[in-house]
Amino acid sequence: MFELLKTDSATQARLGKLTTAHGVVDTPVYMPVGTQASVKALDPRELNEIGTQIILGNTYHLNLRPGLEVMRAAGGLHQFMNWHKPILTDSGGFQVFSLAKIRKVKEHGVEFRSHLDGSLLFIGPKESMEIQRELGSDIAMVFDECPPHDAPAKEQRLAVERTIRWARECREQPRADGQKVFGIVQGGNNPALREQCAKALVEMEFDGYAIGGVSVGEPEPEMLQAIEMSVPHLPAHKARYAMGLGTPAQMLELIARGVDMFDCVLPTRVARNGTAYTRRGAIGIKGGGYKADFRPIEEDCDCFACKYFTRAYLRHLLKANEILGLRMLSVHNSHMYLKVMADARAHLAAGTFAEFYREFIANFKPSEKILAHRKKHPVKE
Repeated sequence: MFELLKTDSATQARLGKLTTAHGVVDTPVYMPVGTQASVKALDPRELNEIGTQIILGNTYHLNLRPGLEVMRAAGGLHQFMNWHKPILTDSGGFQVFSLAKIRKVKEHGVEFRSHLDGSLLFIGPKESMEIQRELGSDIAMVFDECPPHDAPAKEQRLAVERTIRWARECREQPRADGQKVFGIVQGGNNPALREQCAKALVEMEFDGYAIGGVSVGEPEPEMLQAIEMSVPHLPAHKARYAMGLGTPAQMLELIARGVDMFDCVLPTRVARNGTAYTRRGAIGIKGGGYKADFRPIEEDCDCFACKYFTRAYLRHLLKANEILGLRMLSVHNSHMYLKVMADARAHLAAGTFAEFYREFIANFKPSEKILAHRKKHPVKE
């Protein structure tokens, strides 16, 4: 399933290929987030045009709406949303523990109240894998427990124990044809728990491994530490996925630490607030300084927004609350994330990744507004 093609001589960065039932994915890779069977503001044609290889859908949300009956009738998630490249589905565990109004953890899952209408529901390993089987995703994630980053040590320990037990149950469930399953490493910022969880999952021989419990409101140094605690205990011949993060610079930091796959809502989320990413950092297009700025968002960008529209025009659209403005910023930001990944792969192939990585990190300045937004809103779309 995963072929490791090359490891950078100066960092831990890896060049690889991930083979799925719906195609081959070149890694490192960014996966646009399509939580509700749609990447916000973008259609499948645009996703293809900007170079999207794989997208992410979510078990919790799609089970609530439109529901499995509709999904079965549609022929699965690929047919339902007219996306015929690979799809990875999150298990729903993160959403159960972050969105559910009331929840009660039991031996085989979680009983909770829907955040939509308050109805009583239950999801555990068996239910999560059944939903993902019906969705027909190429990669399904195990059902895990993701406690807050500042949870007490006892709560983190119990969460790891449940995550391991639930992963074993997930491993035993039937799958859709060609569907792969990834385990999820939890453990907060406790190196012993991270090691315990990773080693237990590796013994189960999953198709790949994710690192969970990161980018959930903790400071960036703690996020990097959690990755560094987990990666050494994961096998080199399996894909590694850091869940739910981050800025382009953070992704490059994690690529340099041996991570292969990423998903993040930031490109479309901040676009809806009028923020655009460039290689020098984030800029607020609504600012008065762009009122008569007739340059593209980024001079050397070849996305549709930059080829055809100016900062001044996009600012006008945003100020007038025209939908085209946030759509074009979503196109640009998503394209920018994908281009950074493509550049990382090219530099890995050429043996120049370390220089590219250092230069990008030195030039990229994330805005304080976005950092504050991430801390306040760690939950996925």
